[in-house]
Amino acid sequence: MRIRWTVPAADDLESIKNYLVRQFPTFAEPTIRSIYQRVSFLKNNPYIGRPGHRVGTRELPLKPLPYVVVYSVRAEDVEILHIYHGAQDWR
Repeated sequence: MRIRWTVPAADDLESIKNYLVRQFPTFAEPTIRSIYQRVSFLKNNPYIGRPGHRVGTRELPLKPLPYVVVYSVRAEDVEILHIYHGAQDWR
């Protein structure tokens, strides 16, 4: 399987990075790297996340990071839909 990032998910990641660069610069790079690594794990383990709150989605909590990756599993790829901060009202 391959990982496919939607535009909203890429925007979410960019927003996370921009926020961290402004507020916590030393955490920006390692946090973004960790998110990418955890998402890439879905290539070989697409069902590792819990069933999502929306039909047809799954959610991968990135503990200890405060983020949740919302994704869907397709025939040949994993589609990353959004990355939310746990404090956001996204459900």
